[in-house]
Amino acid sequence: MSDTVLLCYCTCPDVASAQKLAEALVGERLAACVNRIPAIASTYRWQDKVVTDHEELLLIKTTVAQFAALKERLLSLHPYELPELIAVPVTEGHGPYLDWVRNPG
Repeated sequence: MSDTVLLCYCTCPDVASAQKLAEALVGERLAACVNRIPAIASTYRWQDKVVTDHEELLLIKTTVAQFAALKERLLSLHPYELPELIAVPVTEGHGPYLDWVRNPG
């Protein structure tokens, strides 16, 4: 369903890029809300090396209907060569909040 709420995860290399993405996505009405979680440590394999970096995690609330446009915009702004963008459908939650995500006004 196009009105299904999604919780999207995206990591950013620093505060500035995370803030830029959050403001663009909310400002352009592609997301109802973006939470920034600072100072996470991510360990991953990249170019055949194990790397640990400090990043910011974005928790992006949107809908299936908005996801394609959100993805396009996020990928155009993100500084990483291969940005993380994972969308998980929200199957339960506080009804009035989920309604607000669908129509933040």
